[in-house]
Amino acid sequence: MKIVLYQPQIPQNTGNIVRTCSVTGCDLLLVRPLGFSTSSRMLKRAGLDYWDEVDITYTHDLTEYLAGVDAPFFFFSSKAKRLYSETTYPKDCILIFGSESTGLPQLFWDKWPEKFLTLPMKSDSRCLNLSNTVSIIIYEAWKQQGFQ
Repeated sequence: MKIVLYQPQIPQNTGNIVRTCSVTGCDLLLVRPLGFSTSSRMLKRAGLDYWDEVDITYTHDLTEYLAGVDAPFFFFSSKAKRLYSETTYPKDCILIFGSESTGLPQLFWDKWPEKFLTLPMKSDSRCLNLSNTVSIIIYEAWKQQGFQ
């Protein structure tokens, strides 16, 4: 599986996600611009020694990237209506998460509204922490794949 972080802002979240990708075998795509340097001491600290164990790539244009892949992909947003548990995640799926401060742009909603999923929360909640959300989704998808 591949995890995509759209313009992440908080290096500690990205570092934690790198660590989760390492222990689950996921690749990571970071969509620029990032809100931090990937050589940041805090990013390396949060990812510990896992940073070198993950296939990390970068892009400036997620729409163009998605147009060039054959794998199924899913977006995750606190504004979506369909639950993350109401879909099947193939082994080659791409799981896309928005920026901590702005989420995902409207253009993705306009182009792929049927691909948006959410995690259940109390109605007066804003959203979960990005690294926690990514962990929940990775493990649901991996569980469906028999942890293979």
